[in-house]
Amino acid sequence: MDDRLATLVPQPRAVQSKPGELRLTACPAVRTGVGVGADAAAAAVRRVINAIPWPERQTADQASRDGSGPSITVHAVTDLAAEGYRLDIGTDGVSIAASGQVGAFYAAQTLRQLLPDDAWRSAPLATGTASSRSAPLATGAASWRLPAADIEDEPALPWRGAHIDVSRHFSTKRELLALIDGLSALKVNRLHLHLTDDQGWRVESRRFPALHEIGSHRLRTRISLNREDPRVYEEIPYGGYYTLDDLAEIASFAADRMMTLVPEIDLPGHSAALLAALPELGAGEPPPGGYRVSADWGILPNLISPLPDARAAITEILAEVVGATAARYVHIGGDECVLDSWRADPRIEAYRRERHLDTAEDLHAAFLRDIADSLAADFGARALVWDEGFTSTVGRRTGLREDTIVMAWRGMPIAKDAAIAGHDVVVTPVFPTYFDYYQERGESEPLGIGGPVRIEDVAEFSPVPADWPDAARSRVLGTQFQVWTEYIRDSRALEYMIFPRACALADVAWAGTAVPWQDGIAGGAPLQDRVSAHLGRLDAAGLEYRPLSGPRPWQQGGTGPRRFRPGYQVADVIVRLNQLAGGGQS
Repeated sequence: MDDRLATLVPQPRAVQSKPGELRLTACPAVRTGVGVGADAAAAAVRRVINAIPWPERQTADQASRDGSGPSITVHAVTDLAAEGYRLDIGTDGVSIAASGQVGAFYAAQTLRQLLPDDAWRSAPLATGTASSRSAPLATGAASWRLPAADIEDEPALPWRGAHIDVSRHFSTKRELLALIDGLSALKVNRLHLHLTDDQGWRVESRRFPALHEIGSHRLRTRISLNREDPRVYEEIPYGGYYTLDDLAEIASFAADRMMTLVPEIDLPGHSAALLAALPELGAGEPPPGGYRVSADWGILPNLISPLPDARAAITEILAEVVGATAARYVHIGGDECVLDSWRADPRIEAYRRERHLDTAEDLHAAFLRDIADSLAADFGARALVWDEGFTSTVGRRTGLREDTIVMAWRGMPIAKDAAIAGHDVVVTPVFPTYFDYYQERGESEPLGIGGPVRIEDVAEFSPVPADWPDAARSRVLGTQFQVWTEYIRDSRALEYMIFPRACALADVAWAGTAVPWQDGIAGGAPLQDRVSAHLGRLDAAGLEYRPLSGPRPWQQGGTGPRRFRPGYQVADVIVRLNQLAGGGQS
């Protein structure tokens, strides 16, 4: 097998090497083949191919008009899954077969991985400056080659996601678009943006402008870990937000790369930033001095009121977000809610009794269902909740809507319970999908919340456990990684924590099962080798990552406030999560 065929991430389902190669000096023509939808599929391929900095400057449209040279012909077929494709690379051209745009786009991404690493740059190199990584794969400064091969591929799981917390620390639009590009190349197809939390409200509201005018910034930021005393703060104002037009642009940019934006407005807890802007939506008595955007992490007591007027305001806010993004999925949180302020508020207690609900927990369940009902009725969107939104409703008269998706972060037992109860599930256990945890425990690592979650641990993760009953296994939509950004202050640090672990999770999500780190399967190269090869593509693209051997000197934590400290131990976290979750019901 050609060396380049052994570097693909994620690993295709079937790869058959053939004799010969296809030599390319400029962008090939992309031609529409047969089948209904072939035009749209060809357009998706053209977007990928035109973005490649070919040695000779030429677009696919120019190549098509010229009529000479190799071409890529794209056919629409009906015998492939929505995200599947067949790729036939011959010595005189390329043929792609897909059922639509998504599969065709993924075929083009596979083609791009088979090109030299310089195909991941933003502009072509000057003649004679081909990088050393690319040189063995090129026949000269103005010639690239593709190995001849037949590839047939499709993912095992439909949800392969990336969760980015932009509330604790903000990623600018430019930084986020670069991440989308890098993740879509790994065939990640969900971008879950955690837009709101106690520490910041990150989206414009034209209906309630105080949300971004007040809720988007804080006076200072805590830089000590949760268990450290005394608390240490960086006394610098911090903030930022996306306009609704920005959010629409992000959603459109992601959609062009076959990624669905999943906005999250965390309700009814994690709401200090919202209440700092709109205190009238709060429950119980405001804290002394009023609500403030928090500089601290952890679980705060602030809750949004479940009363109809507050819920109506939340619906208007969600309408703005969904209107800007055309979101088909909206995450509404439901996690880490201390319900004391609801119990202490006479108006809320009277409302609970009026609805014939027995406890504050029943009211929490009803609140989440009300919001989900509104999303479905008004916008045709499905709600998602963190797993507390499921466990808080078990055995209650008012449960989650049947179509609400549960993100199970406290462990696989809860994921199994939710699946058995009939909910679609995205499995997101802290270990090993939380990428804010250290990649290794070592003095050179920059500050993290705890850990480690090693890339080998990610590779060993099975998102659909073999010992689950078939009815539960069929409810697993997929998995995603989470990056919570309390201690991740900028985009370079964010990329360092994401890559290369995202490569391993993308491989696992595509395969639907654990992937051996050091042993190849089905004739493929070991994941370790494939990830190592992908680092060259990240270098060319300009994305930060943690080398497999450890951080570079400038990526280390140093000796100051961002130095390595052990933080939460994984074993202790797992024990604590099991206690919180009650060990699961089965």
